[in-house]
Amino acid sequence: MSEIRIGTSGWNYPSGKGMWNGIFYPSKKVDELRFYAEHFDTVEVNSTFYRVPAVATSKSWAERTPADFEFSLKLYQKFTHPKMFETATGGDASTLGQKDVDEFRAMLDPIARAGKLGALLAQFPPSFKNDSESRAYLEILLRHFRGYRVAVELRHRSWSDQPDDTLQLLEEHGAAWTKIDEPKFRLSIRQNLLPNVRTFYYLRLHGRNAAGWWAHENSEDRYNYLYSAEELKPFAEAAETASKKVEKAYVYANNHFSAKSVANAAILKHDLGQDLPGEYPPEFLERYPDLKGIVRELPPTLLDTPS
Repeated sequence: MSEIRIGTSGWNYPSGKGMWNGIFYPSKKVDELRFYAEHFDTVEVNSTFYRVPAVATSKSWAERTPADFEFSLKLYQKFTHPKMFETATGGDASTLGQKDVDEFRAMLDPIARAGKLGALLAQFPPSFKNDSESRAYLEILLRHFRGYRVAVELRHRSWSDQPDDTLQLLEEHGAAWTKIDEPKFRLSIRQNLLPNVRTFYYLRLHGRNAAGWWAHENSEDRYNYLYSAEELKPFAEAAETASKKVEKAYVYANNHFSAKSVANAAILKHDLGQDLPGEYPPEFLERYPDLKGIVRELPPTLLDTPS
């Protein structure tokens, strides 16, 4: 059985109704990444979707985490969401080329040199349909990032309507077909939870907030969903099954509103018999009482005292 790494999608949520500060992160100021890495051995970096961080930033991430920690990173939006890129930046996505690839790879280098690079996530929008143009583009993208573990998240049903063709395309490039749990609509992709390559497995849990998926006041509201213990069991079983067939398995909880992803990731670790290192603030355990007796509570001496 190979190792199963479980974590959350992102670690920095300092504002908004669903912020983590005062829930997972103690009231006292902490280095959030260091604190997170005391509890989990991997994280999925979503901020790289919005901008490519400086090399000094990725180097700092590698330096502030334990030797056995791993980062999986989402590809920049210019690679997968050209219209979103143009709206957000005013740039021209048609200029995508080797320079963009080299810039992203340079950012990855400090993490890779430290032996902390997990996978790259190429998440495509629901509008990315299975047609000749999309398949050709996906092949180009996978060639650009050959040599890395690349997980491809496809969300339009046309990809699962022709599963053999999709699997062949991905397997030719050693790419994992990302397994996702999210609200299902008419054109949502349909998947099983089995791995498609022997190198690695990649599972993402987005939550099941169907009512707030498309109609929401703030984007964070989409991820306001807490999986029950019963809902998590099939994912623990899927990860365990996959670990017998692949070299490494990654599971990330993306239901990040108010650190619900942290709670669910901890329960998954517990279900799989993994250690639950680190200590959790009392506010976190009050909000998620199912974790009482499973994780350790942060001593009051490490919390802010009233002024």
